[in-house]
Amino acid sequence: MDAELDVDAAARADAASASPGACLQPRPLSGLLKACHPGPTAVVTVLMTVMAVAGGQGAGGCLLVAAAVLTGQLSVGWSNDAVDAVRDTTTRRRTKPVVAGSVSVIAVRRAAITALALCVPLSLAYGPLAGTVHLIGVAAAWTYNLRLKATPLSWLPYAVGFAALPAFVSLGPAGRPWPAWWVVASAALLGVGAHLANVLPDIAADLATGVHGWPQRLGPTRARLLLPLPLVTATALLALARPGPVGMAGATALSVALITAVGSALLGHRWPRLPFLAAIGIAAVDVALLLQQGVTIT
Repeated sequence: MDAELDVDAAARADAASASPGACLQPRPLSGLLKACHPGPTAVVTVLMTVMAVAGGQGAGGCLLVAAAVLTGQLSVGWSNDAVDAVRDTTTRRRTKPVVAGSVSVIAVRRAAITALALCVPLSLAYGPLAGTVHLIGVAAAWTYNLRLKATPLSWLPYAVGFAALPAFVSLGPAGRPWPAWWVVASAALLGVGAHLANVLPDIAADLATGVHGWPQRLGPTRARLLLPLPLVTATALLALARPGPVGMAGATALSVALITAVGSALLGHRWPRLPFLAAIGIAAVDVALLLQQGVTIT
């Protein structure tokens, strides 16, 4: 608790120094919204809900998928900012709400725990097996925040967390089998790519505060140039591994993924956030390909 109070005090002082003479006015609700990593949270929730709708789920099932994925993603985003509060304050990352002083680290931590507590019954209500798989993915993301992000295994929680999502959607309806291996593998590779893309802009700051995960050990140049491999391979699996001909949709998706991934990697040194936006775009292309294939993920 003392450490949390120290972080809040440091964040307030940092925000005050950024705006001399200004009166700091915390906005907890706005701060909490920004601290949940709203972009990725919304994208993952929407894509999984779309898969549930296209897969023939009724309104109740789709709402459960949306609520479970949303609360899981919220818990992960908030726990990330709560755990990283000391490091973010040290490196003066004023884009972070805790550092900007708009919300306290205590409030962010409580929000993360509350979201996680809601995620458990919502996930299990969709189906015991499906819910367990989803919670394993959420737990993997928490282990990243708490420990693994600073180790060579930092890619593993992303792979597990992303792989759990299509399995969660597929396993919910009674009697549905596990998703096809190539769908799970594609999602895992997409998670690895998302990890590289997400960390790229912050590698220098991470190294300065002792975070030596896999991308940090690679360095910004090698991580950026490696990024297209998992992203394009993920799309290639969806286009090529399924039974039957590739078709125009598969060829188009693979071409779009290749151009987007390679282009963002080459331009990423100038626009550091571009690779992450490209990863989100490729994820959307992959889901669209699955939908065009009739969501044949089993």
